[in-house]
Amino acid sequence: MIESAKGTIKEVVAFRLPPGTDVLDGITEVCKEYNIKNGIIMSALGSWRKAAFYNPVTTAGGKPGYGEPIILNGNGFLELVSLSGMICHDTEGNILPHIHITLSDERGNAYGGHMINGCEVLLTTDIVIGVLDDIIMGRRFDEEAGVALFAPKTV
Repeated sequence: MIESAKGTIKEVVAFRLPPGTDVLDGITEVCKEYNIKNGIIMSALGSWRKAAFYNPVTTAGGKPGYGEPIILNGNGFLELVSLSGMICHDTEGNILPHIHITLSDERGNAYGGHMINGCEVLLTTDIVIGVLDDIIMGRRFDEEAGVALFAPKTV
């Protein structure tokens, strides 16, 4: 069954993360400051000192899951090519960003996956979030999949 919902963008929040900031923590902090629980990443660019992400694998039980974290140090420089995702929340209202990244190293090699804590800003990371109205960007634990999945609802 396809779960879907319809809403509008009610406002836009733009911000810059300074050097040394953990990107996921910085995004979460801004979302708390502006009470963003339903949003989309509209744009992001920057340079990172380090990146951390997961990619999907088949688990020992034969189900899809995530492998070990991939950590890139990029010899001190990684270019943020793309950052896309959603600002969701759980039933208790806890902010749960779900973000994927694409990065390139100094030779132009590309890497990407599901962003986790450990991505560190080198010079800057500039992000724009569209805050949604009339839509709930929820996440709920799915017993069959064994992970929290996107569960959108129209208000």
